Amino acid sequence: MSLFQMLTVLILVVACLAYANGANDNFKGVATLLGSGTANFNKAILWATGCTLAGSIVAIALAGALLKTFSGKGLVDEALVDQAGFAAAVALGAALTVLIATRLGLPVSTTHGLLGALLGAGLAAGSSIAIPTLLSAFVVPLLVSPVLAIAATIAIYPLLRLLRRRLKINAHTCLCVGKQVVETVAVGDAAQLALRHEALTVTHGDSLHCRSQYSGSVLGIEADSTLNAMHYLSSGVVSFARGLNDTPKMAALLLVTPAIDSISALALVGTAIAIGGFLNGRRVAETMSHKITAMNHGQGFTANLLTGIIVIGASRFGMPVSTTHVSCGTLFGIGSVTGSANRKVILSIFGAWIITLPLGAILGSLTWILLGLAS
Repeated sequence: MSLFQMLTVLILVVACLAYANGANDNFKGVATLLGSGTANFNKAILWATGCTLAGSIVAIALAGALLKTFSGKGLVDEALVDQAGFAAAVALGAALTVLIATRLGLPVSTTHGLLGALLGAGLAAGSSIAIPTLLSAFVVPLLVSPVLAIAATIAIYPLLRLLRRRLKINAHTCLCVGKQVVETVAVGDAAQLALRHEALTVTHGDSLHCRSQYSGSVLGIEADSTLNAMHYLSSGVVSFARGLNDTPKMAALLLVTPAIDSISALALVGTAIAIGGFLNGRRVAETMSHKITAMNHGQGFTANLLTGIIVIGASRFGMPVSTTHVSCGTLFGIGSVTGSANRKVILSIFGAWIITLPLGAILGSLTWILLGLAS
């Protein structure tokens, strides 16, 4: 296979990886919008796509450290890192890993898939692995980030809820006919809820279409509409952070050749991410929005705010955390506090996380072997 052909293959498989990343990851920033009933799928995915693309654009200026980390330099042999065939094997191995998970509707980490493919292709090529670099630059941030997300949510959400109550902003659940909200009732007022239920002959509860709302105001500003706006803003911040953190990880694979500069690589990857999320994000959206935990928009806002802070902070210092793990971690934390976590779904997600890295390694090594045979 000629150098031109190998570079063409490299560009195509990196674009495929970015597309798979968008399909699996793009909706994670706005999952709380759909899950809380704040937005429908179409509005949420459009908002996610735009904000993720904005993060990818800003990555051109701010994400140099991540570009260097995911080039593989310092992790595998230097001579291997500069080969287009090696980068193509890594990209294809990671892409296949993420596409399989997306088909199953499981939110997995593209970062784990990339790391697994780097290790698998490196070992298949006969490279040594720099264990200290692997542990300090990859393993520790990836392990710590979801634990930090869960702990931060469990600690901070009750404080925000207490602040809301001190400000006399009251939570209300609602009475619905079909999908139409006809009346709201204060949360915890069982007598009023039962009375209105009898009078209206309607179902009651906090389901996907019958969500909690808030009444009250602070400094003359109405609470419910303000929280909706803040929820949109926080979900945009998460999507922006995802574009900022994930785009350089994939763009780094294109920098093995002087024919492609960092701006072109980031632009290509960012565009493919946006397209993948817009066209194929629905399966993972269902898992993230409805199957992990029930939530209202106050809880969704909290989860998004903490996810954005952690991921943007990590990107600033070149730490390759998984946006998937952080966003799922905050949702796990909300579910733990409210008692509404779906443990069966959470365990299945944990299981997918455990196998992502070894699956990426297997597929990375296989693609290296197959590309070697093709050349």
